[in-house]
Amino acid sequence: MIIKFKYLVIFIAALSFCVKAKAQTTTGKWNGFEQVNFTIGAHKAYYVKPAKPLPGNPWVWRASFADWHIEMDTMLLSRGFYIAYVSVDDQYGSPYAMQVWDKFYQYLTKNIALAPKTSLEAVSRGGLYALNWAKRNPDKVNCIYAETPVYDFKSWPGNKGKGPGDTTLWKQLKQVYNFTEQQAISYKDNPIDNLEGLASFKVPVMNVIGLDDKLAPPAENSLLFAERYIALGGPVATYPVTEGPQELSGHHFPLKHAKEFADFIYYNSYPVKSVLPYNKYYTVRGGLPNFYNAVTVRKQATVGFLGGSITFNPGWRDKVCAFLKENYPQTDFHFIAAGIPSLGSLAHTFRVQRDILDSGKVDLLFVEAAVNDRGNLTDSLTQVRDLEGIVRQAKKSNPMMEVILMSLADGDKTGDYTKGITPIEIKNHELVATHYNSPSINLGREVYEKIKNNEFNWNDDFKDIHPAHFGQELYFATIKDLLFAAFKEAADSKHKPTAAKLPALLNKASFENGTYYNITNAQTDKTWTLDKNWDPKDGLSTRPGYINVPVLYSTQAGGTLTLPFTGTAVGMAIASGPDEGIVSYTIDGKTYKDIDLFTPYSTWLHIPTYLLFEGDLKRGKHTLILKITPNKNNASNGTACHIVYFLVNK
Repeated sequence: MIIKFKYLVIFIAALSFCVKAKAQTTTGKWNGFEQVNFTIGAHKAYYVKPAKPLPGNPWVWRASFADWHIEMDTMLLSRGFYIAYVSVDDQYGSPYAMQVWDKFYQYLTKNIALAPKTSLEAVSRGGLYALNWAKRNPDKVNCIYAETPVYDFKSWPGNKGKGPGDTTLWKQLKQVYNFTEQQAISYKDNPIDNLEGLASFKVPVMNVIGLDDKLAPPAENSLLFAERYIALGGPVATYPVTEGPQELSGHHFPLKHAKEFADFIYYNSYPVKSVLPYNKYYTVRGGLPNFYNAVTVRKQATVGFLGGSITFNPGWRDKVCAFLKENYPQTDFHFIAAGIPSLGSLAHTFRVQRDILDSGKVDLLFVEAAVNDRGNLTDSLTQVRDLEGIVRQAKKSNPMMEVILMSLADGDKTGDYTKGITPIEIKNHELVATHYNSPSINLGREVYEKIKNNEFNWNDDFKDIHPAHFGQELYFATIKDLLFAAFKEAADSKHKPTAAKLPALLNKASFENGTYYNITNAQTDKTWTLDKNWDPKDGLSTRPGYINVPVLYSTQAGGTLTLPFTGTAVGMAIASGPDEGIVSYTIDGKTYKDIDLFTPYSTWLHIPTYLLFEGDLKRGKHTLILKITPNKNNASNGTACHIVYFLVNK
């Protein structure tokens, strides 16, 4: 039901991590059941205990108007469910309300041991709360029962559709969200928007509506939601109540089928399914005290994302950025998106300076490379040298910077775990993370074990090495859990801000001084061309950062170049297309070695390919000589070499 309140502005830029649950007190009965009252920050909250809880402690979370149509709640309590409610009045599902909800959820699941998934009940404007939280946490929701729900605040209280709206409450909503009129109208994250993640988790929604509801017109709310949700594969049912009396312009009606609706919640929530906890798949180690200090004290923070296509594609990275901005609205965040498809640790260690560190003082760096390290056939020793090089470069750039090393999932990782083998890429990520006391996340193991636990399956849910919406939500949920844990430790002063003191190298030849070396440093014969704005124009795919850039290339067998350099390692980054050949190289006049530049992807893609010629040279001056041989891969149609960068560890 929509009820007018005396106008009151409530906009609290507080942090969910600092919202505390005070000591609980038992204060009597709720319809014959024991009710426990407590507070989440300044917000009253309670839960009602069944006389005999069902195994696993299933529970229902009322979103708003907790005393309206309680027949279902009474039935579910009698059957062994808990009922819970936290009052966040006049917040309209705002980011602040979501922070309070997060804390309420954490308290009930961790302190009271309620089930890890809840079932949501939303009445009227409660739809704004329930759906907004469910979209942010689709992994934590069994089902949603919604009665005359508001799913778009432009419809109510905004009066931007067919409903009458409410001018006073619309003004209040804009202040709560800190919106101008135009920002509120242009807002694209109402419950009717961005439903891909919720649909991917197949969260069932039951909308019980009045067809003639003029306050929250179904065409602008529940029916529009259903249309979009179904199109994304989400399960939704619409139950129109036609029995009378229909009151408050069709927004109120009697609930004559409460048992059937209670059954909807019961059978979607019980028995409680086993869910492996996220904290099993990350290690906090030294935590994130420096980043937490930057966010909460300095109120200015830069976050970098270094990875391949799974970091480049929309998904977990965007959700991390939104999560930080929502939870810390007074902090000025700068995000550096440096994901480039196909690249792994070898590329990252030579590009981190230009693509991340040159952008300014970075406070937190996410690094993922395990998937492409397998695909690129990067050997184990090189992986360690790469990862250690990234971490050391980062911490030398800013000793207060913290790094999270992430091992993502793929079929090869799952295959290794199935055989009882820890994938070498994950071993190396954990080795480096442990040595530098950095947080790490093992999503490869998580996906394997959760599939084994029958929580989802690869083909229907995860779908691909590039995760579908389900996988992106899963990745984000684990990252978010790590952030909650690390920030809590920082807030509790278990870890204090400290400048890094780098330990001894894990490997003396690690690439802690890796950098790009300009292609103009090469001395070439006449067969080579420097194209300052290379564009293949053959219709094949390209990668961002590897087109419309300078490229040194030759297509002729016998083409030779000489590269003087100073350092302990040398290599090159090429764009390997359909005509890439085989080159032969020598360093300091030693025996020539051949390397095939053609890859399994080169027939359809000018793929960025990073090649290391030597990784453990004596420190000092050296000379590389590279020749294009007359030989070629059987699948290649030429003898070309397209060099974008040389790589040197100084």
